[in-house]
Amino acid sequence: MPNSGVVKYNVKIRFEVDGIVERADIIGALFGQTEGLLGPEMNLNELQRTSKVGRIEVMLDVKSNKSSGEVIIPMSADISTTALIAAAVETIDKVGPFNAKFTLDVIEDVRELKKKLIVERAKKIVQEWAAKTMSESEEMLKDIYDAVKPARLTTYGKEHLACGAGIFDSDWIILVEGRADVINLLRAGYDNAIAIEGAKISDAVVRLSKEKSYVVAFLDGDRAADLILKELQNTIRIDKVVRAPQGREVEDLTPLEIQELLKDAVPSQQELKAKMRERDREREREREREREGIGGTRYRERIAKEESGREVVVEEEGVVLDETLTSKIKEAFSSINETLEAVALDADMQQRFRVPVSEVVQRLQEEKDIKYLVLDGIITQRLLDACSKAGVEYVIGHRMADIKNAYNIKALTFNQLRLT
Repeated sequence: MPNSGVVKYNVKIRFEVDGIVERADIIGALFGQTEGLLGPEMNLNELQRTSKVGRIEVMLDVKSNKSSGEVIIPMSADISTTALIAAAVETIDKVGPFNAKFTLDVIEDVRELKKKLIVERAKKIVQEWAAKTMSESEEMLKDIYDAVKPARLTTYGKEHLACGAGIFDSDWIILVEGRADVINLLRAGYDNAIAIEGAKISDAVVRLSKEKSYVVAFLDGDRAADLILKELQNTIRIDKVVRAPQGREVEDLTPLEIQELLKDAVPSQQELKAKMRERDREREREREREREGIGGTRYRERIAKEESGREVVVEEEGVVLDETLTSKIKEAFSSINETLEAVALDADMQQRFRVPVSEVVQRLQEEKDIKYLVLDGIITQRLLDACSKAGVEYVIGHRMADIKNAYNIKALTFNQLRLT
C-alpha cells in the first residue's frame, strides 16, 4: 500500500474452488468479477490507486483437485465502503473455468488490535519496571505498594472472593489460593488474579473461568496445593499450571520470582484469539443443547432455582431482573464506577466493548447484537436514540436526563438497583 494509506480494517474471506488454480487466478477473479458492480469509483484497482485498498494477500491450499484458502484485503476506507467490498467479493462464483464460493470470515478492526497490543505492552513494561525496582530496594518500597493496595484490591461474586480489579476486563485470569497471594501478585504488577479461598471450588470461580479465554493456576509448592490442583482440574479447564518452588508459598515470593515463574504462562495475543474461538465454539454447542432443552446452562440454572426456591429478583417500575443479570450488572458497575466508561454486553452477557462514555453513541452505530449497556454517566435522549437503533434492551446509568422513552428499552439507574 502507498505510504499515504493507513490500514483500518482487514477483510478476511475464505474461498473454495472446484479445481486446481494459482494465486494469480484468485487475484484475477477478485478484480475481474467485481469490476463495475458498484460503479467505477468502487473498482478494486481504483481503490488501490487512491490508497483505500492495500496489497491483497492470498493463502492457497490445493488438495484432491480442489483449491481453498483465504484472501486478506487491507482497507483504509470507512466501514461502509469496506462492507460493500466484502459483499461484492462474496458474489464471485467462478475462478477461471471452475465453480467457486467466496465467504466473508471476519472484518478485523486493525486499530482495536493495535490498541490492545499497546495496552498489553504497557502492562508488561510496568510489570518489568515494578519487578526490577522491588528487587533492588524491596523493603523500602514495600510500604508504598501496601499504601496503594486497597485501591486495586476488590472482591468478586456473592462469596466476595479477593481479586484484582483487572479480572473484569482481562481476557485471561490467574487462580491463586488466598487473599495474600492476590495482594502479592498486585505488588508484582498482575491485577488479574482471583483467590479460590478453599479446597472447594465456588460457583463464582467456575462461572468466571468459563467467561475467560485463558486460565492459569498459580499454586503453592506443598501437598495441600496438590489436592487443590486435582479439584481444579476436575472442575475447570486449566490452560497452564504454575507452582511455587517446593516448600514455598506464593504469598512469600518476591515480585522478581513471580515475574520469572509466570513469564512462560502469560498467553500471547495469538493464543488468546485461538482460545477465544475455541470457547465460542463451546458456547455455541451449549446453546444448541439449550435449544434442545438438554443440559444447557440456563436450563441447569432454571432447574437449580426451582429446586432451591430462592430466585433473587430486583423489581422497580415494573421491571424484573433475574439473579444472573443483576449479578452481571453489579460486576460491570464495580468495574466502571468513577471511570467515566461504559460496558456493552450481548445476549449471553459477554462483554462486546468497553469505551469512554463520550464514545458510546459512535460505537453503538458500529456494533450490533448489543443487549445490555452499563455506563458511568447519565442516560440522555441522544444515548437512548442510539440504543434503540442498536437493538439495546437494557441501559443502566447513574441517573436519567429529561428523556422521552418511546422505545421498548428498560432504562434504570444504579440507585434503583440498590447499587449506590
